[in-house]
Amino acid sequence: MAGIRCAIARTSRSDSTSSSKRTVTRAATSPSSLPALRSQRLLDQVRERVRYLHYSLRTEQAYVHWVRAFVRFHGCARHPREMGAAEVEAFLVWLAAERKVAVSTHQQALSALLFLYAKVLAMDVPWMQHIGRPRRKQRLPVVLSAPEVARLLALLPGE
Repeated sequence: MAGIRCAIARTSRSDSTSSSKRTVTRAATSPSSLPALRSQRLLDQVRERVRYLHYSLRTEQAYVHWVRAFVRFHGCARHPREMGAAEVEAFLVWLAAERKVAVSTHQQALSALLFLYAKVLAMDVPWMQHIGRPRRKQRLPVVLSAPEVARLLALLPGE
């Protein structure tokens, strides 16, 4: 859950027993509640924000990878702040069509770009809701008919 922090608060029961109940509250971190970034370079800003939000090291590495790939895909000519929906969609289409990445990889790249625009660049990105998202193919089970099973068993060696 990108951009969500968990805070665990202890609350006691209304009766006077000694047990306590743990409740989890989730507060979305809005870009306005985040401190200003100290880094000047984009990838360092991504790292700084990921670390501030206490994401895992592996998430940091993945997000930096996808932001770098996004910038390089567009020739390093413009800052992502100057790019919009067309550039993001072109990158994601390239991943799906040319590189033929898996759905989970595509979603990871999309999450990294959402993080970049929302948390690092603090840009309102309503157009991200309209970008096409890949869907996993529904796998249908293969079921053999009775005659097919009989032919298959007839081919097996044995009694």
